[in-house]
Amino acid sequence: MEAVVIHPKNKEQLAALKAFAKALKMDFETKVTETQYDPEFVKQVLAADKSAKKGNVTRIKDAKNIWADIL
Repeated sequence: MEAVVIHPKNKEQLAALKAFAKALKMDFETKVTETQYDPEFVKQVLAADKSAKKGNVTRIKDAKNIWADIL
């Protein structure tokens, strides 16, 4: 048999889908997903954000000569 994957946008939609499946006596399973991003990637992004907030950034003075400021 074919399977259908539905991604509800909020708790109300999830409750309605569960009620619908129960009413039709359909088997279903739920899976909680924290994020769609790799945890290691999230860790790197948060570390970079923290570093930038501390001032560890490169400021570009002249957009036409970007490499002079970076290198």
